[in-house]
Amino acid sequence: MAGKSRQRGISLLTLIFVLAVLGGIGAVGMQTFPSFLEYQAALKAINKAKNEATVQAVRTSFDRYADVDNISSIRGKDLEVTKNGDQVVVGFNYQKEFHLFGPAWLLLKYTGTSHPGR
Repeated sequence: MAGKSRQRGISLLTLIFVLAVLGGIGAVGMQTFPSFLEYQAALKAINKAKNEATVQAVRTSFDRYADVDNISSIRGKDLEVTKNGDQVVVGFNYQKEFHLFGPAWLLLKYTGTSHPGR
């Protein structure tokens, strides 16, 4: 006599729950991924703009790069331009809010600083 074999796998309810969780993560990812790409573009822009001679030139240069790369969360006037020895250091801080559902919001804080010596 063959013994009863035990069934394996997941139930329909578990599958629906897993798909709902993955869908929620995907929805949040679809909202936040463009913001992350914008942050990366802003980092590249400050690393290019830091080579200018004056603070105003750095800010103007960043605004030109921002227009090309479609950076809208930060402008040249928002940059923190300092000197570290003979190196110009450019930095920024900004926040992005994303409405999730009902009273729930997601807040992302972005901070960036130019790389010295590049």
